[in-house]
Amino acid sequence: MPNGSSKSYCLLGFPLGVLLLFLVFSSFPMNESPNQQFFSSLTLSSLIDHTNALQSSSSTSPLSNSPPISIKKRSNLERREEELRKARVAIRRAVKFKNCTSNEAMSNYIPTGQIYRNSFAFHQSHIEMMKRFKVWSYKEGDQPLVHGGPVNDIYGIEGQFIDELENVMGGPSSRFRASQPEEAHAFFLPFSVANIVHYVYQPIASPADFSRARLHRIFNDYVDVVARKYPLWNQSNGADHFMVSCHDWAPDVPGSKPEFFKNFIRGLCNANTSEGFKPNIDFSIPEINIPKGKLQPPFMGQNPENRTILAFFAGRAHGYIREILFSYWKGKDKDIQVYDNLTEGQNYHELIGHSKFCLCPSGYEVASPREVEAIYSGCVPVVISDNYSLPFNDVLDWSKFSVEIPVKQISEIKKILQEIPHDKYLQLHKNVMKVRRHFMVNRPAQPFDVFHMILHSVWLRRLNIKLPSSI
Repeated sequence: MPNGSSKSYCLLGFPLGVLLLFLVFSSFPMNESPNQQFFSSLTLSSLIDHTNALQSSSSTSPLSNSPPISIKKRSNLERREEELRKARVAIRRAVKFKNCTSNEAMSNYIPTGQIYRNSFAFHQSHIEMMKRFKVWSYKEGDQPLVHGGPVNDIYGIEGQFIDELENVMGGPSSRFRASQPEEAHAFFLPFSVANIVHYVYQPIASPADFSRARLHRIFNDYVDVVARKYPLWNQSNGADHFMVSCHDWAPDVPGSKPEFFKNFIRGLCNANTSEGFKPNIDFSIPEINIPKGKLQPPFMGQNPENRTILAFFAGRAHGYIREILFSYWKGKDKDIQVYDNLTEGQNYHELIGHSKFCLCPSGYEVASPREVEAIYSGCVPVVISDNYSLPFNDVLDWSKFSVEIPVKQISEIKKILQEIPHDKYLQLHKNVMKVRRHFMVNRPAQPFDVFHMILHSVWLRRLNIKLPSSI
């Protein structure tokens, strides 16, 4: 399998958790030299070293004896990097002058307000993405392990994104589709972890069957195929390649060769920073429980004055956090309504719609569909988790539309929520209703919806690296 090359790329170094926020504090020149490092003039103490260069592995690559890349392909790379340079300049200018510019109407929606870390940066970045970003989805492989995935239930976003990118957003008429791989800024590996587990691992008859060895072998073989066929993986050491998955096993995909895959971008629901999730490279995506035959559950949200339940949760006692929650609140308080099972006649979405706050405790893994279910219904999410990197938090300011309660303060939930002033609750509710569009599943995708937010997460990470022009 390819194991790196002698080439390296420059990590432009900004911690992506606040990637767009940096623009507020920077004073960059409007003209950027093609060889200048992006973000090089930042001086905020919270930033990591902007001169980090990710070095390629010292191991020999099977591709090391391949013929040199052609002049045409080198020109394609230079053109791609120039497109990204122009995008960076436009984003800087938008923040400096607090005004976004575009030669065409990308969307009727204009991001404004406090739900964004920097609305000018995000708006211009989205414009630049819509105008310039090209993605190549590798064609190699056959269904069901690649080019498809589940489209319903809690893993549904995985299959929905693969299908949308390959057949609609990435289809022949899409602005995001690269006509050939050499024109792309980023490269999608369209395999489905959920389908691999379903078709390769079933039935599971013993603890040994949970071994990730087969998952590693399938993933490694796929990367080996595309890396041998194209020069693109070795060109960046995988730093412009990405996957998207909501399966619990997805974080383990590169586990057999962590050094080789250290730059590979993973879009994960299970975004646990204590288990190898790297916010400056990986990105968090929302876990969405997609109903069969529909794209979202029915909206039963009430106006704030009709929400008579202070806080609500219903779900299984999966994981230690929920066990703690149940020990304090299950069936013990009419204001903090916590259930493991609803009784006949109780409607889950109706109860959410009548609640001011919706408790969102992690289960066995950090991610849960509860945050999105709350947002869909206009209920303010109360995030109760350890080490969870929240979806799209490099753009969205979750503190403006949610409440975070540490696990150690579960016993104080009622006190904490009751002490939130009514005016602040109304603002939180208003912001929840505003942020809904970024979590909506639309087919075909619409600007600023969840598919565009996923792509924008990839776009941000591609903006933060610069590939060498001589390869």
